[in-house]
Amino acid sequence: MRIGILSRNPTLYSTRRLAQAIWARGHQAQIIDTTSVAVHLGAADAPPGATHLLIGGDMGLAATTPLPPLDAVIPRIGTSVTFYGLAVVRQFEAAGVFTPASADAIARSRDKLHSLQVMAQAGLPIPRTAVVARPEALFAAVNAVGGLPAVVKLIRGTQGRGVLLAHHLATISAMLQRAEELNQQAVIQEYVAEAAGRDLRVIVVGNRPVAAMERRAPDGDFRANLHQGGTAVPVTLDRATAALAVAAARAHGLAVAGVDLLLSRRGPLLLEVNSSPGLEGIEKATGVGVAEAIVEYVETNARRKR
Repeated sequence: MRIGILSRNPTLYSTRRLAQAIWARGHQAQIIDTTSVAVHLGAADAPPGATHLLIGGDMGLAATTPLPPLDAVIPRIGTSVTFYGLAVVRQFEAAGVFTPASADAIARSRDKLHSLQVMAQAGLPIPRTAVVARPEALFAAVNAVGGLPAVVKLIRGTQGRGVLLAHHLATISAMLQRAEELNQQAVIQEYVAEAAGRDLRVIVVGNRPVAAMERRAPDGDFRANLHQGGTAVPVTLDRATAALAVAAARAHGLAVAGVDLLLSRRGPLLLEVNSSPGLEGIEKATGVGVAEAIVEYVETNARRKR
């Protein structure tokens, strides 16, 4: 079986681990730079509706050549190439290639506001959230999420970047203005003080959580992201929290997802769902071979589809 990994950087830990797991299970791994793939539509010599995936030569100077047929593809789409990456994934889907993360599912998870709407509509618990388009609505929005301090998040931020704990309305107003200048949007969320700078990251594969860790923020910060200096320890999930993580991934249509939760007085709250969760932090914290679990799932379901 030939399994592709859509990744712009073959040296990244997650990309390397997935490739190792593919080879270890007796398959061929092909790492594909997302931006090197050209989508070829409407060729004169092709049947109506046919599409082709082409891959460019070094530095884009050589002529494109057809991409070898794949049985499955694992998208690792970075935020900087989301729009083009989604187009590439759609073409793989159109060609009948199995993927654990469809283009639509990736798009749902990548937009934080849309993701929260998806979870709310599914009846899943999330922090109180508000969106404002005009400055005069700011005071009412902050009150709606429980008052100050409040968390402000850019809709397309990642790894804890674009997240701020604001103690003043003026700070929130300035961030919203900056977001508008960057052609971004932001949401305002309640600050769950009892979480004390801790959250849970759960990796869901198929319909089960395969690994979970508690992330702890460094002193003086409330963000528990490992990229922001946080630390992590393995945890065993209770049945309700495990089911909630699986339900969040399913609501987005993702077979592989990183689900982030906060533990509040009213129970676990879903923060966000990541379609391309990093593997290094959670594999090292838990000792679980997450890459192997992903590849096993892809292998089984690609065979069923074939």
